[in-house]
Amino acid sequence: MLLELKDVEAGYGKKRVLSGVSFAVRERELLAMVGPNGAGKTTTLRVISGQIHPVGGAILFDQEEIGHRAAFENVRGGISMVPQGGKIFKPLTVLENLEMGGYLLKSREDIGKSLEQIYNLFPILKERKFQLASTLSGGEQQMLAVGRGLMLRPKLLLLDEPSLGLAPIILRDLMRAIFNVKEEIKNSIIIVEQNVNEVLKIADRVYGMKLGKIVFHEEIPEKLLKDEKLRKAYLA
Repeated sequence: MLLELKDVEAGYGKKRVLSGVSFAVRERELLAMVGPNGAGKTTTLRVISGQIHPVGGAILFDQEEIGHRAAFENVRGGISMVPQGGKIFKPLTVLENLEMGGYLLKSREDIGKSLEQIYNLFPILKERKFQLASTLSGGEQQMLAVGRGLMLRPKLLLLDEPSLGLAPIILRDLMRAIFNVKEEIKNSIIIVEQNVNEVLKIADRVYGMKLGKIVFHEEIPEKLLKDEKLRKAYLA
């Protein structure tokens, strides 16, 4: 396993959000996390990335406890998070945004290799590399955010609601691109997503969350699409 959460408790101040969350992520797999708003999905990603620290339980990454680490240490260690909305640098060009994502790379050669890989995954970013990020469409901006998150070639990529605000046809293109990221870079991905129908088409496994707890795990995501009782209980 690349990542393991064991009975993780976490929240914000006195507000407890996660209650005994346990799950694991294998190497080179795309794991979907689904559930209603307020289930604790985003908080889970923030705990993994180091933006907040657990108050109980353990987080193991490459068999090393990382629950105490700062976010920048986890970035150096191979964890990259693309937050909800992408949060690209709109006054900068596409190329400048990507270079910002590769700030820890030590040479122009390393930066060039990462850029080439990202341009192969997202050809539109190469076409638009000298455009201001603010001029991109919503789907292109999200691709840029994902590309920026890949510049350091992370072992684990965390994606928080990448489809937010996208039209259905753009959403499908983005999901195909995310699937290609896993296939080409051979990293692991955790994707939190409300568009269940689309994300389950690309996921290797799926965990469902509700009220800060894992409530189901499915090894064959397609089954979830056909289980109306489960959908109504946990995805409404």
